[in-house]
Amino acid sequence: MKQWALTTIKAFGLPPVHDPIVKPSPWVVRFAPLIPQGGVVLDLACGSGRHSMLLANLAYSVLAVDQDVSAIETIQSSFITPKCLNLEQDIWPLHGASFHGIVVTNYLYRPHIDSLPDLLEDGGILIYETFAQGNEQFGKPSNPNFLLNSGELLAFAARHGLKVLAYEDIYVDDPKPAMVQRLCAVKGMLKERIPLQFQG
Repeated sequence: MKQWALTTIKAFGLPPVHDPIVKPSPWVVRFAPLIPQGGVVLDLACGSGRHSMLLANLAYSVLAVDQDVSAIETIQSSFITPKCLNLEQDIWPLHGASFHGIVVTNYLYRPHIDSLPDLLEDGGILIYETFAQGNEQFGKPSNPNFLLNSGELLAFAARHGLKVLAYEDIYVDDPKPAMVQRLCAVKGMLKERIPLQFQG
């Protein structure tokens, strides 16, 4: 794990775990502090709850949504509210909700991706990271339906007038070899000036 990510996790009371299923993404660790303090955050397709735990330890109220929330229901935190939802039904189940931040990792369902900016408050932060074209050479996911096209997240941000704070379309080898695309964007303007890179 990157030293700055490890330092942040320790600072906020998270165990320095090395299991790739549990360890928060360094991309999320880096940009989560940009979410307005005390805000409500959506952890979309939350899985095991690794990012819900990170966000809760940063004192955000977290709505942790997935089609199976059995794992996250075992987490004892007053900051986390698990919610079982079918995220791929025709009608977007989160219509009308509002958040100061949205975190999405290792998940892509194109029919509803354009609904995400409508959920963000002004000054809200979107942190998105998932697999990209080229990942098929390393294993799953290999289905194009689950792989971002080149520049797709940049086009998405432009389509909705989101200000891009950081973007990558790269090969990574941790926790396993993969091609990933990452975006951090704000709706409107940042409420506070916060350094984007931890030093360490």
